[in-house]
Amino acid sequence: MIKVSGLRKSFHGQPVLRGVDLEVPDGSITIIIGRSGGGKSVFLKHLLGLLHPDSGRIEVDGVDITRLRGRALDAVRRRYGVVFQGGALFDSMTCRENVAFPLREKFRLSRAAIGKRVAKALDQVGLAGIGDKYPEEVSGGMRKRVAIARALATEPEIVFFDEPTTGLDPVLVNTIHHLILDLHRRLRFTALMVSHEIPEIFEIADRVGMLHEGRILEMGPPAAIQNSQNEIVRQFIRGAPDSQA
Repeated sequence: MIKVSGLRKSFHGQPVLRGVDLEVPDGSITIIIGRSGGGKSVFLKHLLGLLHPDSGRIEVDGVDITRLRGRALDAVRRRYGVVFQGGALFDSMTCRENVAFPLREKFRLSRAAIGKRVAKALDQVGLAGIGDKYPEEVSGGMRKRVAIARALATEPEIVFFDEPTTGLDPVLVNTIHHLILDLHRRLRFTALMVSHEIPEIFEIADRVGMLHEGRILEMGPPAAIQNSQNEIVRQFIRGAPDSQA
């Protein structure tokens, strides 16, 4: 579904992405791990078309989106759902209005059609009946669920998760991860997640890749990454101090 080849990006002469190569199979959950400041957010912004690389390709279903602009890029983005870091809900909108927002922005749907999709999305994440509440009136875990519902309301083929469990306690982290896994099994979207939740992500991923110094250092099934012989990967997974830090 997604193929990244030789992706490079520098800011003010400082390289951040140094030739990222990555494939995300159709219908998989692929999770990118790596240290803070290692380029994960920059990489995700390229996949979303928010940044343009200095060189390299990002193919979505065979189409290189780095060459697209305007309506052509928007057409690809309509296939996306995005769960932003921290949820990024609008405080001035109810949970229902938050979920409806991308439907109003991206599609020409009747009010009744939007209402049905919103109700369905909230029900899918276990939040039927809370649509009239504002984000500040619900718990942190519920806000994460609303953010996921908003991403799913457009019925996307590809869902990007940017640190979806940031700020949650370990029990809620596990709950949100298993919600994502359950939704993936039911809806069969292709998922790419950026996360720092070790070891929890190994329970839900099909493939895990470590982004280190602007490149994918290692990619494979969870068991292969957990048993990696690469010392940098082993240190990160164990939470050991980086000798280069």
